[in-house]
Amino acid sequence: MNEYKIMVADDEPDILDLLEKTLNIEGFHHIIRAENGTEAVSACRKEKPDVVILDIMLPDMDGYEVCKQIRRFSHCPILFLSSKNDELDKILGLAVGGDDYVTKPFSPREVAYRVKAQLRRMEYGQKPEKESIISIGKLEIRPESCYVIKKGREIGLTAREFEILKYLAENKGRVISRERIYETVWGEDSFGCDNAVMVHIRHLREKIEDDPNSPKYIVTMKGLGYKLVDPNEK
Repeated sequence: MNEYKIMVADDEPDILDLLEKTLNIEGFHHIIRAENGTEAVSACRKEKPDVVILDIMLPDMDGYEVCKQIRRFSHCPILFLSSKNDELDKILGLAVGGDDYVTKPFSPREVAYRVKAQLRRMEYGQKPEKESIISIGKLEIRPESCYVIKKGREIGLTAREFEILKYLAENKGRVISRERIYETVWGEDSFGCDNAVMVHIRHLREKIEDDPNSPKYIVTMKGLGYKLVDPNEK
C-alpha cells in the first residue's frame, strides 16, 4: 500500500490524527492532511492523491463544494465523512461526485476498509498486482484487496466481518477465543465482548456457509471459541 497517496480533509485535528494512525497501520504511509476546503482543493491539485477522505462540515466551504471543485480536474475516489445521517445528504454527496459516504461517529478501520475497496474498484479491469491469496475450501480470501470470493462470486462483508475471517484464516485450524478475537479485531479490552463477537460470527456464517445452521468453515469449540477449517480436509 506504500505507493498510494491518501488525502484526509477535516477541521478536527483529533480526527486527522486518528485516521492517519489507522491508515498507517493498514499500510498507507503517504497521508496528505488538509484542515479546510481551500487547502483540500489545493493539495489535491498539487499532490494528486489516489483517494480523498472529505469531511462535509469544513470551515470555509462545505465538502460538497470541495468535491465539485476537485471533480474539475480529478476523478479520484472521494469518500465523504459527515455527522448527517439523512438519506438526502447521502444522495447529494453522491450526486456531486462522491463515491462513498460514512456517518460520524465512525470506525476508523471501517474507513480504511472502504479506502481499500475504492482502490480495488479503481483497479478493476486492469492487470492485478500479484497478491497473497488464502484458499480454504471454496473460499478465496485476499488480504491486500480486502475481499472474499466463493465459487467465483464476491461476498460482501463489512470491515469487521472481513477482519474476523482474515484473522481466523491466518490461524487456520487453531481455536481462537472470543476474547482474543475481540482484542485483535476491535483493538479494545475484551470485557463484555461475547455478544459482539457472536453476532459477527453469525453474520459471517450467513454469508460464507452453505448452511449457516450447520457450519463447515467456522466451527464452534464449546467453551473455547472458534476455529476456521477446510471442509475438504476432514
